[in-house]
Amino acid sequence: MFARTTLAIGWLLAAAAAARAEEWVEYKGADGPGKGKHVVLISGDEEYRSEEALPQLGKILARHHGFRCTVLFALDPKTGEINPNVRNNIPGLEALKTADLMVIFTRFRDLPDEQMQYLYDYVESGKPVVGMRTATHAFSLNKKSKFYDWHWQKDGGFGRKVLGETWISHHGNHGRESTRGIIAPDAADHPIVRGIKDGDIWGPTDVYGVRLPLPGDSKPLVLGQVLKGMKPDDEPVAGKKNDPMMPIAWVKTYALKGRVFCTTIASSQDMESAGVRRLYVNACYWAVGLEDKIGDKTNVDLVGEFKASSFRNNGFKKGVKPDDLKME
Repeated sequence: MFARTTLAIGWLLAAAAAARAEEWVEYKGADGPGKGKHVVLISGDEEYRSEEALPQLGKILARHHGFRCTVLFALDPKTGEINPNVRNNIPGLEALKTADLMVIFTRFRDLPDEQMQYLYDYVESGKPVVGMRTATHAFSLNKKSKFYDWHWQKDGGFGRKVLGETWISHHGNHGRESTRGIIAPDAADHPIVRGIKDGDIWGPTDVYGVRLPLPGDSKPLVLGQVLKGMKPDDEPVAGKKNDPMMPIAWVKTYALKGRVFCTTIASSQDMESAGVRRLYVNACYWAVGLEDKIGDKTNVDLVGEFKASSFRNNGFKKGVKPDDLKME
């Protein structure tokens, strides 16, 4: 009787573990410099399709570079479907306990304390952070939250305190003026921009405004040239929008001198640009201390079929579950 009860409990625990595993997606690392490193990528924004961009980035890091990648999503707890409008649930954040790198691309999340604790503990450990676009305003927490100091309007919140800036403005005309990346003065030798030249980085998302200078030891790497239209060969806008140009990628440190990289050019559509993908991959290498492994022609090819949705509110694909996003 005891043996059967023990076996039944084992089955139940295994079933529960399997059910939980379906709440996120794992990409096992192939051979590469990142082998043995664990990257946790956290999506959850209503507009820029982080739920599409981060699985593709995870696949690139795993397939071409050897990193083991765990991708997390905003999930509807009733259906198990990815729903960025569910602002209070990102299952699987306990994966941060074994992470070597956190990549965060969230917007206005109001997560419960038990989920926020994993994020807070990770950051306070001094491990590296890569923040993407709306991560500058990653959290919009209620005042009862233990972590209310990370609210994007509370002295800049997580964005200002950890990444270097919070939400300020659309500096470019949103949806009408795209962004061309220009390597910042004195940044040409930084390993994150290795293999990248002016104009390689382009995306339809607009330049975000930031306060200059960025705080602390922040170092701009890429500046965002505001373009007149939505094509990579469009002319720059004349006037103050490009004088000075806003930083769209920078590095800094936080907590126990942990490395931080932040970029405000990020959406699933931006991922269609090889220069943007190279920026992300190089940043991940640098963040975990593998900058000596960054080559001029690091492989940033897309993995599998990738059709980016246009960025817009409520533009996410309905009915998708994490299990649908496994590596082909």
